[in-house]
Amino acid sequence: MNPPNSLSFSPPLPLSLSIGKFFIPRLPGVLHTHTVAQVSTLYNNSALLSSRNLRKQSLQVLAASSSSSSSSSSSLAMDSSNSAEIAHDHSPFLKIYKDGRVERIAGTEIVPPSLDAQTGVESKDIVISPETGVSARLYIPKSTKESQKKLPLVVYFHGGGFCIETAFSPQYHNYVNSFVAEANVVAVSVEYRRAPEDPLPIAYDDSWAALKWVASHSEEWLKNYADFERVYFAGDSAGANIAHHMGLRMGTEGLVGLKLDGIVLVHPYFWGEEAIGGEATEAEKKVHIDRLWRFTFPATSGSDDPYINPAKDPKLGSLGCRRVLVCIAEKDLLRDRGWYYRELLEKSEWEGVVEVMEAPGEEHVFHLMNPTCENGKAMLKRIVSFIYQGED
Repeated sequence: MNPPNSLSFSPPLPLSLSIGKFFIPRLPGVLHTHTVAQVSTLYNNSALLSSRNLRKQSLQVLAASSSSSSSSSSSLAMDSSNSAEIAHDHSPFLKIYKDGRVERIAGTEIVPPSLDAQTGVESKDIVISPETGVSARLYIPKSTKESQKKLPLVVYFHGGGFCIETAFSPQYHNYVNSFVAEANVVAVSVEYRRAPEDPLPIAYDDSWAALKWVASHSEEWLKNYADFERVYFAGDSAGANIAHHMGLRMGTEGLVGLKLDGIVLVHPYFWGEEAIGGEATEAEKKVHIDRLWRFTFPATSGSDDPYINPAKDPKLGSLGCRRVLVCIAEKDLLRDRGWYYRELLEKSEWEGVVEVMEAPGEEHVFHLMNPTCENGKAMLKRIVSFIYQGED
């Protein structure tokens, strides 16, 4: 099968985050085109509401707002003396106050599933585990209405440093929607629990639980439209880290009902105690990433933990697929980790093929901030080609 030739994208994304540069541009976006009533439909499902309440019952999560009124400031001042004191500042991600409040600075907006008028892609939300809140947004392309042929299945894990963003964020909804339209695939975008309320390794366990659910073939869209013999894991940043570890678990444990063909790692969040490449000249940023990792994973052994440093993982050669595509960006602080990952795989006992695509002049997750740029379109085409490689 030849991959589709046309490119189609959703409107500009309202929020983006760069680990490499640590800035958060805000653009006019999709969320502002939806009414409050439309956004609230995401929570009309009682099971989804229950799931989110379970996730947040231990801490009150406050979304940051640049237009906070003086009245809300007064209300906060009436709290305990610790209410305004910051215990942990992980800007531009979030802040933790001494009274236990979590203030997320980024990744707080959501949009409901939809039938996209521009791409014809349809999406819906599914609760995987009401007990934990693990859920997913499913996407099917327009072609499913025109053909009975089963399509490749992509399981996507969103980024956000393991502590911000969701599968329902405008930037991820728009990106996966556009990806599904361009690649003509079925997609499952996993909603895993985030730190600090649910510290690592919970996100890995949630993601594995989601894959078990996919492998059960119990969902109607997946049964009707997805080819479980052509499965790919993909993700960006922290989500790429998760995709890698899910690939390892497929190799060491396996899942009956899924055949993993390959994984796509976009700007993967790997790290290490010892600086490599350009990291040596970015001491302040390295300290920030070291701190963020320990914050999201309090029980970690540090930045040489196998969860964050593949070089320290004795299971690396057990990756459960035969093809890997790593996408990196020239100006991304994590760039050298992507190249190093390829080197590690090639030196391991793994017998597959790993490819690397580097986007010149680009920052971390540039494709989310500007999906219609030339490098963004080129990367998407490369990923589509990777999925359909070897097919007629």
